[in-house]
Parts: sequence; structure tokens; C-alpha cells
Amino acid sequence: MTRLGETLRAYQARDPAARSRLEIFLLYPGVHALIFHRVSHWLWRHRLRFLARLNSQLARHCTGIEIHPGATIGRRLVMDHGMGVVIGETTEIGDDCLIYHGVTLGGTGKETGKRHPTIGNNVMIACGAKVLGPFSVGDNARIAANAVVLSEVPEDATAVGIPAQIVKIAGRATHYADEVDQTSVKNPTLEKLAALAGRVEALERQLEEKP
Repeated sequence: MTRLGETLRAYQARDPAARSRLEIFLLYPGVHALIFHRVSHWLWRHRLRFLARLNSQLARHCTGIEIHPGATIGRRLVMDHGMGVVIGETTEIGDDCLIYHGVTLGGTGKETGKRHPTIGNNVMIACGAKVLGPFSVGDNARIAANAVVLSEVPEDATAVGIPAQIVKIAGRATHYADEVDQTSVKNPTLEKLAALAGRVEALERQLEEKP
């Protein structure tokens, strides 16, 4: 019950549409998916694998969120909207994370062993993002909407684009509930293209000025 209470408070802090904890408990599929997963994960750890998968599939049909029972999930995870979220078997998620709809935490093929990402604490993964492979996403990192992340993301960094590139955010230390912005991130590819375009224009002017 303590973990459930923490989760409900986290939803209240991060979702401006949430009016009460009772509403969150009764109506939010992300909460329901987590409750199902706690049961599935317990069954999985006690080697009741068929029952664990059966329960997780029932959760998928009820919530639109697919979490493999082998995945390890920390405290106060918020899955806003949640529809289409897929979390693979060897995924590890830290505390105070925020995941939007359409996110995939998956593998890249038919590898065995650890094949899904490890997500640190206080990580935000925006809608439609794909994090694929057995690497780490550091604490306080941000994954931008629709990014495809195929390699490690450092702490306090933002990953943007397809494939994702890293934008370092120095000195960030905001409280988790205050930082849920999915859109105010710079695209390093566009910045480089703009710089190249400026350089080409400068060279063209130099050529025109020559006698």
C-alpha cells in the first residue's frame, strides 16, 4: 500500500489533469498496469512463469500497456496515458521515472541474456520514443519525442532524433515533478546544418567579392 500511495502522489504531481488520488486509482491505466505487473513479477520470480505471462497478457488487454513480467520497475513510475507502451523482459527502470504513450523499451534482435535497456532514476521518456538495446540511460536523462536511442545516454543529457544524438544539459538538478517538458529540446542535426548553410553562404560571398 505504501508503494501504491507513492505512485498516486507521483501522478498527482506530474499530471495537471489529475483531480484526485481516487480518480487516478480508478481511471488511470498506467496505475492499473503497475498493479498487474507487481503480481506478474512476483509470479515470475517464483518461477510460476505461465501464470506470470497470463497475468501480464490480461493486463495488456485491459490497459494497452505491455510489460513483460521479468522487467524490474522501481518506485513511483508514472506512465502518462500509457497506450502502446512496451517494456521488455530484461528492462530495468529506476525510481521517479516518467514514460509517455507509445514508448518501447526493447531489444534489437534475438540476443540472449541482458538485451533491454537499464533506465536510471528520474528519467523522462517522451511519447513515441524507442530505446533499444542492453545499455544504460543515466539518471536525470531526457529522451525526446520519437527519438530512436541505440546507445548509452549519459546522466543529465537529452537524446534527440533518429538515430538519437546527445545534447548535454549541464548542471541540471530540478525536482522530478517540475521537469516534464517534452518539446523544448534542441536538435543538434539542425544546428549543424544551419552552421554549414551559414558557412556556404559566407564562402559564396567571398567568391563573389573576388575580382
